[in-house]
Amino acid sequence: MARKLFSLGSSSLTMRVALAVTSLLVIGGVLVSIAAFAYGRQAAQEAYDRLLLGAANDIAGSISVVNGEAVVDLSASAFQLLALAPDDRVAYRVIGVDGQTLTGYDELIVPPGADGSGGSRFFDGTFTGEQARYVVVLRRIAERSLNGTIQVIVGHTMLARNALALDITRKALLAAVVSGIAMLLLAVFVVRSALKPLERIAQTIAGRDPHDLTPVDPHVPREAAVLIGALNGFMARLDRQMSTMRNLISDTAHQLRTPVAALRAQADLAAEVEDDERRRAVVARIHARSVSLGRLLDQLLSRALVMHRGDSARREVLDLRDVALDVFESGDFNILAPDAGVRLAIGEEPVAVLADAPSLQEAVKNLVTNAIKHGKAPVEIGVSADNGEGCIWVRDAGGGLPPSVEEALGERFLRSAVSRGDSSGLGLAIALAVAEAFDGRLSFTRPETGGFRVAVMLPLKEDSK
Repeated sequence: MARKLFSLGSSSLTMRVALAVTSLLVIGGVLVSIAAFAYGRQAAQEAYDRLLLGAANDIAGSISVVNGEAVVDLSASAFQLLALAPDDRVAYRVIGVDGQTLTGYDELIVPPGADGSGGSRFFDGTFTGEQARYVVVLRRIAERSLNGTIQVIVGHTMLARNALALDITRKALLAAVVSGIAMLLLAVFVVRSALKPLERIAQTIAGRDPHDLTPVDPHVPREAAVLIGALNGFMARLDRQMSTMRNLISDTAHQLRTPVAALRAQADLAAEVEDDERRRAVVARIHARSVSLGRLLDQLLSRALVMHRGDSARREVLDLRDVALDVFESGDFNILAPDAGVRLAIGEEPVAVLADAPSLQEAVKNLVTNAIKHGKAPVEIGVSADNGEGCIWVRDAGGGLPPSVEEALGERFLRSAVSRGDSSGLGLAIALAVAEAFDGRLSFTRPETGGFRVAVMLPLKEDSK
């Protein structure tokens, strides 16, 4: 049963609030009950103690001295006061100056400390086996024939005062229950009203075209704005992922059309050529174009990978020196160009950034490949920090990129010579995508010492500046 209630509470915010408010009201009701009962007892105690005190004072005022003896003329008004508790038994005793009972019940004994010295005193006791409440009032007599203090004890059982305490408690609890139910209903109403914007948002999203990933209207209450912001961010990432897939398909079709057609033409030519020398030349061209086509496919897949990881991979604190060292030790460029003379230049101080290690490694590998293919040896991989930016760079001794390539950087189709496989456009596009994914940029410089340097610039982690 408890599991069913928990499952029900977990399925609805309204039910959760209702259960929470109900629990709060139950706990509050218990505390209110205790407080109300204590207050009721106190109020009843004070009310009926005043009746006892008034009756005792009336009896004490009716005492007179006749022929040297104290005479008690019981006042009717005293018993009228005590009659306000009709179901209670009344007990009284008047003790003379000699300690003898002038009138009343002899079994009524004043306990030590409640003898009324200095005024009236109240105490609890029993009467005929029931709990009772008593008051002691003193009447001082100063006559020639009689001098001393007379004690007047008046008490009654506690049925009326207990009934009054319970009545006060019952009325207080009734008011608490009514107000609690009203609060519960009001809480449910408020929650349902507050959730109306969420229902409107749900209807808006449900009625959308499946391909519509534009942001949801952000004009919602502040409490729901966080949810809408997260939803819009998720849809933006999803839209970028879908755009990456669409661009990959489009780029692949665009980039592969020419080399595949060229390969097919060369294969057809090889089938028709009878001269062995010419056939070997054609086969060599087919091999060269196949290698170029494989490299192009690797770059296309690398670009799709880094764009995907830029949105989905979790950023972590990286030391750019470790990234450069991993690329250098991987030795992939040794297969491409064993005589490239690639060197590593990293300092002693860490250069910490927030990024994704595989994406950065892929970007640097592409920059190294470009430097080896299109630059001049030696090629150097380095790391530095300057002006709040971490820099991982690749430098060669060549003259650098043509200005047209630098100006067109970021365009989707950069390979102006795809069929020849001699362009660096996709490698730079991969590096640019990685830099932008981590709030950075791509930099081209020609150092005073000569050569050409391409660098991925990323913001330094704050505590490393």
